[in-house]
Amino acid sequence: MPKDKLPETDKDKIAFQQILEADHSVFSIQTVVIPPGRSSELTADLLFKFYCDYIERFTFGLIRTEESPDGSEFRLAGTTLALIKFAPRVSTESGTIQKTTLRIAGGLLVQPEECDRGQLDFMVEAVASGTRATLKLSDYCPLILGSRQPSIGRRWLYRLTQAYLHKIVTVRFLAMVYRKITGKRLTKDLVRIAVRQGKDT
Repeated sequence: MPKDKLPETDKDKIAFQQILEADHSVFSIQTVVIPPGRSSELTADLLFKFYCDYIERFTFGLIRTEESPDGSEFRLAGTTLALIKFAPRVSTESGTIQKTTLRIAGGLLVQPEECDRGQLDFMVEAVASGTRATLKLSDYCPLILGSRQPSIGRRWLYRLTQAYLHKIVTVRFLAMVYRKITGKRLTKDLVRIAVRQGKDT
């Protein structure tokens, strides 16, 4: 898996990239730098917990996170149907970076033959201007694309539905985290960054 290097970005702005790579797997990253202060209290595990709570609120309780020793699932409320299944989360720390990783292990939104690839990372990094909070989805193969060679129609359907929703959810989530920690709302525009090569979605 490529080692992704994030460019320097202004604090108070959410930066993002969302693409299909050459093999038509999804790479999506959203990041924001939170000014010094209470941001030092943020951890990668806490960022994951905030995200699970936010998903439930954003979907009005329709999607819930279920955790067990076998892993985590984003599940339709009141059912055993998992939209995405993850292996047990792994938390690591290296230098100034904390990372909580959930490796994709199946689910209704994953191509059945690609259940052994893809992951969702929650990262917190101490930087000169504060604390960088980042969400990264990589090597994910959505069911809606069908295969590693999706038709133009499937690519557009993915772009207008699942990709759009993912971007909205993650950007609003980071804005919520920023407001929760600083007590202030983000007012600046999104910034597009280039971390990997691919086609925008």
